[in-house]
Amino acid sequence: MKYLALALLLCTLLSLTNSQCFFKPQTYGMTHCKDDIDETWHAVGSKWRNSKCWDCNCEGCCAGYVTPQQFPDDCVSVFDSKRCEYVVHKRDNPTERCPIFAATGK
Repeated sequence: MKYLALALLLCTLLSLTNSQCFFKPQTYGMTHCKDDIDETWHAVGSKWRNSKCWDCNCEGCCAGYVTPQQFPDDCVSVFDSKRCEYVVHKRDNPTERCPIFAATGK
């Protein structure tokens, strides 16, 4: 019974994490931090989206989009970097969208 409770606890904790995030150490008293992707400086407490579609603050960044994991075999997933989103459409017809059954992120 103890192992079942432990397994349920671990499953719950895993669902609370986002593997599409990274965190940066902060220095006491700092007033600005640097976005390592765009090489831009931001005030502590601010939030921004960088050119790789990551939503950031001075503590770290997380993907600003969801990544499709399961969709029909006759479809393809394409990332639109201007809109910061994946579009899933038919392989032979880009105007016909496909359903997404599972995704990760955001």
